[in-house]
Amino acid sequence: METDHSGVRFFYLLADLLLLNIAVYIVFMFSPIHDYMDLPRRNLYFLHANISEMIAYILFSRRNLFYTDKFIERLKIRSKRFIILIITLYVLGELLLPKGYHRIVILEYVAFFYVFKMITFYYIYRLHKRRYKIDNYGYRVAVIGTNNSSKILGNLLKNNPRLGFKFIGYITDGDNLDYSEHVLGNYDDIHALVKENRVNMVFVTNPKYFTDENTKMLLTDCNKAGLRLRYIMMNEYWSNRSGTTIEPIKYFEMFNPQEIPLDHLSLRIQKRTFDIMFSSLVIILVFSWLLPLISIIIKLTSKGPVFFIQERTGINNKTFKCYKFRTMTVNDDSDTKQAQKNDPRITPVGSFLRKTNLDEFPQFFNVLFGHMSVVGPRPHMLKHTDQYSSLIEYYKVRHFVKPGITGWAQVNGFRGLTDELWKMEKRVEHDMQYLEKWTLLWDFKIIFLTILGKNAYQNAM
Repeated sequence: METDHSGVRFFYLLADLLLLNIAVYIVFMFSPIHDYMDLPRRNLYFLHANISEMIAYILFSRRNLFYTDKFIERLKIRSKRFIILIITLYVLGELLLPKGYHRIVILEYVAFFYVFKMITFYYIYRLHKRRYKIDNYGYRVAVIGTNNSSKILGNLLKNNPRLGFKFIGYITDGDNLDYSEHVLGNYDDIHALVKENRVNMVFVTNPKYFTDENTKMLLTDCNKAGLRLRYIMMNEYWSNRSGTTIEPIKYFEMFNPQEIPLDHLSLRIQKRTFDIMFSSLVIILVFSWLLPLISIIIKLTSKGPVFFIQERTGINNKTFKCYKFRTMTVNDDSDTKQAQKNDPRITPVGSFLRKTNLDEFPQFFNVLFGHMSVVGPRPHMLKHTDQYSSLIEYYKVRHFVKPGITGWAQVNGFRGLTDELWKMEKRVEHDMQYLEKWTLLWDFKIIFLTILGKNAYQNAM
């Protein structure tokens, strides 16, 4: 899959420059020629190498960020880039470097740079390939329609798993053609089909849906079912639409009719980087001494495990095991019944942990493992997902992003017990605002309000 995200390109450029400078440094330190070069000239070589790489990157910046090609094909593309880099280096060398500069030095560090790049890419490629081999797909996809274009797309997805989509089957929409071996059912039963087959994205190829009226209808149905919707470009209809972002793939193009900030890879990288850094600091600086202390107190005051582990709904309607410090006595209602005010199940220590939010600290491991984010919609029990998705129209839209330890709804006071429907409706309303207008600065604000805001500790039980 190609991408036009400038932030991602810049990230890869920085990675290339890092490897290149390491290669130049190694040559200067260990090549026999280094004794004949003084420090000022070395600095000029570093400058020359970095400028040349940036120019070569601009001239040939085409990148397949999702590794959909075979390794040998990627190797050919990268080899072409290095040829362009070498030409650029020698052309600029005549302009920037002193007369009679050591041309062999350029070949030496480019060779190191090439080896470093190939080794780095090889292991990233193997890791990516392994992810999909164990069925760790980001999206389980159904194609609406059974016409010829839908069949072509289905075969493409089945034969190219490294695209990142697992093809589940077709959902008929009144077409005459029928490929019964892959048909899940009819569009009228889409909610049941999605739940039964764990589908979290649908593709549409039929141009009859490419109208404002039909798009609105599809989005309404998909939002209710918690589905992401993508139009697959088989003609030039969408290319003439203003204000849209096209997601090109090697074999076809996708249009996202309901784009949110975190659909952009560069912004997801920003958020994930922050999550890893923040959760790591909390685990090292706080959790390392807090864990044994709280564990001892919990074990001394009540029988049962230190941790309470519960399945909750995560991104794309996937379930994950959410970690918390146990705050209740062991009971059979923990997966179905919310904590109430003056709940007899809550232990004295558990009451303190809940009021101070210390019971949530183990979820920083969920963040580190990638199940959650530091900030996002709070994950709910599976029972509540089923219950409220039938009562609140767009409840499942909140699952388009990773759940968080804290969120915009929580710092605005909508946390704790949801004994009345309006409380959950307000929570969902704030979650929708968050995912539609997300920025990294907003995450910082929510973290600050979680720690020091006036609503940080109210309604905790």
